[in-house]
Amino acid sequence: MDGIINIFKPKGISSFQVVRAVRFISGEKKVGHTGTLDPLASGVLPICLGKGTKIIEYIMENQKVYKATLKLGEETDTYDLEGNVICTKEVGEIPLSEVKKVLQSYIGEIMQVPPMYSALKVDGKRLYELARKGIEVEREARKIIIYNIELLEYSKPFITIRVTCSKGTYIRSLCKDIGDSLKCGAVMTELVREGSGVFNSENSVELDSLTKENFNDYLISLEDALKSYEKILVNEKFFKLLLNGVSIKDKAIFNDNIDYEKLYRVYSEKDELLGLGEKTSNGFKIIKLLF
Repeated sequence: MDGIINIFKPKGISSFQVVRAVRFISGEKKVGHTGTLDPLASGVLPICLGKGTKIIEYIMENQKVYKATLKLGEETDTYDLEGNVICTKEVGEIPLSEVKKVLQSYIGEIMQVPPMYSALKVDGKRLYELARKGIEVEREARKIIIYNIELLEYSKPFITIRVTCSKGTYIRSLCKDIGDSLKCGAVMTELVREGSGVFNSENSVELDSLTKENFNDYLISLEDALKSYEKILVNEKFFKLLLNGVSIKDKAIFNDNIDYEKLYRVYSEKDELLGLGEKTSNGFKIIKLLF
């Protein structure tokens, strides 16, 4: 069974529990998710099956859309409600204009320090494992992109925002940083992932609604999952060369103006998906075979 099931994960269960449930319902052994959602978060969690597991890294590259609520005047060690309260502050009068100004300051390419309670590794150990032992280590700031922050509601002490961002963005950290900029601290109280590339709330299915009988009705093909990548057609004569990892010249491709180091969906003349490929100085080649 090859494809992707876009699960709308409920609060209270881990991403791994969703993977385990999908594996049981589908009977497929090769199953993996495309980016962890914390147990307290809900939202879209694309689950890849069979050959779909080969494109996990490419699905994870997609832009993400989150809806988050943060509470001003309170901080926890995890930056969300799962942690222990470490600080409370009185929230003074913060005009709407100031909130908008602060939110605007985070749009663009920024450096973000990941939280201690995260799955990132330092010297081979997960940060959350160290944090649970009371150990805090230096974390290197990472470059992320915030494409947009939309203010949905401001009712002190709560702010609700919609964030469109690159992979690797920690919304918990963003909420904390917003609180710091407003000089009162903040904790994330709610998080919903509304979108991940072509996957969104509209084409998702709740785990409780998924059965062996209707599973295929919700199975999204590899072609649809990768439709954000431009499609190219390859001359049938060069079909086997590509499958064997050999680079081919532009004349073997029917499309014009193939850009360097840009990923494409590669199809045969019979409209068969061969894989993902890119053009290098040595020619065009398949970098992820899906045939």
